[in-house]
Amino acid sequence: MPVKVPDNLPAASILESENIFVMSETRAANQDIRPMKVLILNLMPNKIETETQLLRLLSNTPLQIDIDLLRIHDRESKHTPMDHLNTFYRDFEDIKHKNYDGLIITGAPLGQLDFEDVIYWDHIKEVIDWSQTHVVSVLFLCWAAHAGLFHLYGLKRKIMERKCSGVFEHQRIKAHVPLLRGFDDVFYAPHSRYAQMDVEELKADPNLTVLAESKEAGAYIVISNDNRNLFVMGHPEYRKGTLRDEYFRDLEAGINPEVPANYFRDDDPTKEPIGRWFGHGNLLISNWLNYYVYQLTPYDLSDLSAITPWEKA
Repeated sequence: MPVKVPDNLPAASILESENIFVMSETRAANQDIRPMKVLILNLMPNKIETETQLLRLLSNTPLQIDIDLLRIHDRESKHTPMDHLNTFYRDFEDIKHKNYDGLIITGAPLGQLDFEDVIYWDHIKEVIDWSQTHVVSVLFLCWAAHAGLFHLYGLKRKIMERKCSGVFEHQRIKAHVPLLRGFDDVFYAPHSRYAQMDVEELKADPNLTVLAESKEAGAYIVISNDNRNLFVMGHPEYRKGTLRDEYFRDLEAGINPEVPANYFRDDDPTKEPIGRWFGHGNLLISNWLNYYVYQLTPYDLSDLSAITPWEKA
């Protein structure tokens, strides 16, 4: 089944060129189907690239998904045309009265700032608090995962001197969990961040369960014990060239970055990257949508205030 997107969204033409089925709002209006309603709070600078990455993963499911795009503020962006933001993005005031099946909060290039120093931190907290009563399941990615763990559970991260960048081996440490159904015992995932959560502190928290971790990159997948909040410390949505683009961008900026680990052939940045996380990324999002959204959400989303389906997982 397709992902339903706004008419003329640039990501649609990109996905169609990859033979990924997306459906315009106009066409979807003629179908008598209750789609999953997923909200994406996009905090990344290049909004169009991140939209495309996430829609590519969301399309790999038999469910029809209705997407709303949310921005955290309406200021000018250096990396995304204002016309695009005004046309396709909503402000929180426009959607806060609504309920959603799922919410995805993306990463953000804010890894070296304390959360309280982020200019829109109060808005982030407001959206997270709202999500706990208006969304069936929330997926936090990378920076957002750290932000969610800090705001909801008071867990602090450690800011590192060197960026954790590369594709790392991970171990599945919980076998019989719906989110990891179909996962290999060992799988790969990309990371790109300046901060780290303490794995033992996460494991000790009575509200959380660590599902997967890496010896090199630390905790990767953590879920709240009520199954409502999913924290993914890396970037399963990245395309093959994303880490390469970040590496050369940082080189040009004079940051002197380390070559992303286990990424380029022979660890040589003049050679092609190796993409070996796509199967895991697609399975992770499909399992989340199936087991933590679709199978738990009520048909009428207005019922969210009366029932708590995430406690039945």
